[in-house]
Amino acid sequence: MRIDKFLKVSRLVKRRPIAKEMADQGRIKVNDHVVKSSYDVKIGDIIEVGYGSKEVKAKVCAIKETTKKAEASELYELLN
Repeated sequence: MRIDKFLKVSRLVKRRPIAKEMADQGRIKVNDHVVKSSYDVKIGDIIEVGYGSKEVKAKVCAIKETTKKAEASELYELLN
């Protein structure tokens, strides 16, 4: 699954176009490497998302095409 879609499905980012834009600006890292929006997410990846002055670090635990809001937090584990 693409990183922009994963961020949207996991609700780490509200909308996919915003996730794509963030990746294009170099504000998304996976395993300490800046990635493009087309990066293919794998279980065990460490994702860092920069929101202005705040940064969120999460480990990918599962990958699903769709989730309910209550289940979205099961896709990742926060590491901050």
